[in-house]
Amino acid sequence: MATATYPPPPPYYKLYKQYCQNPDSGPAPPPPVQGPYVLYGANYTTDDVLPGLEEQGVRQLYPEGPNIDFKKELRSLNRELQLHLLELADVLVERPSQYARRVEDISLIFKNLHHLLNSLRPHQARATLIHILELQIERRKQAMEDIRRRREEAQRLLKDALGTLDGP
Repeated sequence: MATATYPPPPPYYKLYKQYCQNPDSGPAPPPPVQGPYVLYGANYTTDDVLPGLEEQGVRQLYPEGPNIDFKKELRSLNRELQLHLLELADVLVERPSQYARRVEDISLIFKNLHHLLNSLRPHQARATLIHILELQIERRKQAMEDIRRRREEAQRLLKDALGTLDGP
């Protein structure tokens, strides 16, 4: 039976020699990456920007601008999608060879719906975070109220116990 010793530690362990006495003696962590970077051969960026439909080569079916009424536009695209699906069914029955254009139109509507929904993701994340924080606040208030109630009950029991000891 052959045995082997453990491999030696990596050389950077020497940077942490005084860690037990002074935890701040180690090197500072590297700064966060800013801008574009390459990871496993693919290019990434730290900017969290949703690319526009025009940049992706897709025609945009809803108006551009910061004041988009998402509810109205999503309903409009949904109605348009329903209409195109009915037209596709009609074309498939009457002229099956001409279905490709209808499928492309439906694909365009789906891409626009998908882009509109993705542009709502930051709002959804913010609303979810607010909801989670409100729940945490409510739970903490309930816990504090429960602690107060139990403290008052314990104080009442102590007064009763002192009263019975001092009483007769």
